[in-house]
Amino acid sequence: MNKIYRAGLDVGSTTAKITVLDDSDQLIFSRYERHNARVNELVGSYLNEIEHQLGQVSLHLCVTGSVGMSAAEYMKTEFVQEVVAATVFARHRYPQAKALIDIGGEDAKVVFFNGKSMELRMNGNCAGGTGAFIDQMAVLTGSTNSELNDKAMVAKQLYPMAARCGVFAKTDIQNLMSRNLPESDIAASIFHSIAVQTITTLSHGCDFTPPILLCGGPLTFLPALRKAFAEYLKMNDDDFIVLREGNLIPSIGCALRADKAEAVDIDTLRSRLKKAKNTEPHETTCDTSCATGCGIIEEKNTEVHEELLPLFSNEAEHTAWLEGKKRFATPVYPLKNGDESVVIGVDSGSTTTKIIAARTTPGEEGQIVFSHYAMNHGNPIKAVYEGLMRLNDEAGKAGANIHVVGTCTTGYGEELIKAAFNMDDGIIETMAHYRAAAHLMPDVSFILDIGGQDMKAIFVENGAVVRMELNEACSSGCGTFIQTFAQGLGYDVSTFAQLACEAVKPCDLGTRCTVFMNSKVKQVMREGASVADIAAGLSYSVVRNCLYKVLKLHGNDRLGQRIVVQGGTMKNDSVVRAFELLTGTEVARSNMPEMMGAYGCALHAIETIYGNTESRTLNSLLGTSTYNTKLLNCKGCENHCLVTMYNFAGGRKFYSGNKCERVFNNKGKNSTKGENIYTYKYHQLFDCY
Repeated sequence: MNKIYRAGLDVGSTTAKITVLDDSDQLIFSRYERHNARVNELVGSYLNEIEHQLGQVSLHLCVTGSVGMSAAEYMKTEFVQEVVAATVFARHRYPQAKALIDIGGEDAKVVFFNGKSMELRMNGNCAGGTGAFIDQMAVLTGSTNSELNDKAMVAKQLYPMAARCGVFAKTDIQNLMSRNLPESDIAASIFHSIAVQTITTLSHGCDFTPPILLCGGPLTFLPALRKAFAEYLKMNDDDFIVLREGNLIPSIGCALRADKAEAVDIDTLRSRLKKAKNTEPHETTCDTSCATGCGIIEEKNTEVHEELLPLFSNEAEHTAWLEGKKRFATPVYPLKNGDESVVIGVDSGSTTTKIIAARTTPGEEGQIVFSHYAMNHGNPIKAVYEGLMRLNDEAGKAGANIHVVGTCTTGYGEELIKAAFNMDDGIIETMAHYRAAAHLMPDVSFILDIGGQDMKAIFVENGAVVRMELNEACSSGCGTFIQTFAQGLGYDVSTFAQLACEAVKPCDLGTRCTVFMNSKVKQVMREGASVADIAAGLSYSVVRNCLYKVLKLHGNDRLGQRIVVQGGTMKNDSVVRAFELLTGTEVARSNMPEMMGAYGCALHAIETIYGNTESRTLNSLLGTSTYNTKLLNCKGCENHCLVTMYNFAGGRKFYSGNKCERVFNNKGKNSTKGENIYTYKYHQLFDCY
């Protein structure tokens, strides 16, 4: 007869954990790994390892976790809600605990213990401040999670930063990074914001009293996060119960109560998993006691609401489609030996820098002779400098003598780059993209630009912009949205996009925000959807989010038939194709859609240089960007904002970090004050008679 053990399996949104306990409740086996959407495969490998280490055994198996119900269904085992499992562990091992804080991959939970009663709290529709949020912030800062932790441990200053939503947090971090603040301070500010987010949103009037049991991977493996919680709660390290196996708590809790489950041998569990792809999910015993009424019952409805068409029926259709897009290509011409008069357009975005150099010679106006695309890595000035240095190097190789007769900048870092390189002009992003689109298609009716964190839609009638829409608080449907999902599933963006084009049955993932989309992805993962089908479904979701959430369209008539798509996200063939299928309209896409903001700047500069006989060399342009920074404490009000002052060559100054322009501003003393159009209108109506 096989020896029988109790086991707990916790399949979360990003990781899968399994534990095995002996008769004395001692942990004799455990594993913890990211599953990258291959849940059944990883669970099967866990079972193989258990058999290898413990021999032919049977298991009283209990399952928990946000993606765990599928495994429970396939293996016909008991399912327990994860908060209940964690509570079982706390009651059994640490009855003195007054509270439990659990931060997982996409959720955060707090349990307050009051004698025999308890109160459960979970995050609702926001994944800010969870493990996935930390992953995103680490990617944004160019660090691993452990490197982010190490930096935070030596921080000296905290800065205010949002943790309620990834898009707000990224904006704040970009601002801090552009101010050239220490990476350690930025890292500590990230962890501090998570502590604030978790405590303020989940305590709801309840006070945290020690000892507090900490649970989940982030709190187990990131001492800087624990430090942030201790500092915000004004507690000491001794007030927390920190376990080496803190990341396994729900799994161990499952194992502690697994004796109620039927004992099943390893071979049977494996065979049930292997049959999972070809069978419907089985009924499972789901114990949600203590969770009923708290809004934390697992959703079991996996119905797909709409059948979406494949983006391409086969590879030949995809190839033919790409050939058709070549007629909208924007050529890049080689630099000439000798004098070259050019304008330079710079699009300094939140995550990337784009530079275009275009000719101004009559008959050749607008011909692109140089393009540069690079990540900012938190330093937009350095990114632009390196791009201009590359132009200088290429000009030297071609024997070209570059005369810069005009410069223009746009984007998130418009004012900073304009001050740093003493550029002539700056325009808003929407107008830059409009100028580029109108150059590509003069009678354009609608322009859609989707970047890394923002989305811009421009409606045009008779050559005039009549309406503009931008996303505000939601970043779902932007480039970072797709990038995050791709990385979460273990793919780079280009591979993910190619898989989407090969999908046979794209998943309908809806038009919701990232946190809800994560839940939907979990559901289709349960149904056995392929990564290709998920990728194609996300491409559809990007477009539907834009059309129906941001633009709130009730039909496609307002878009017209002359549509141009731009932005880095539109390099993704699957997104462009999804747009065409949903709108029923062929769209124009340049071969360099990510460069259209910079190209629009260059075209604007060409329009404004006539009559200007002055020019600069590239070396003189590069020489203006040397700078130093100084941190100032604004005394203008009780906020006492920390303001970074940039001192550039030539005495130019730029201020960053000021929440208002009352004391520090970048307009200068001779700025032209605008006129109130309503005052003018009423004056004309009622006074001029």
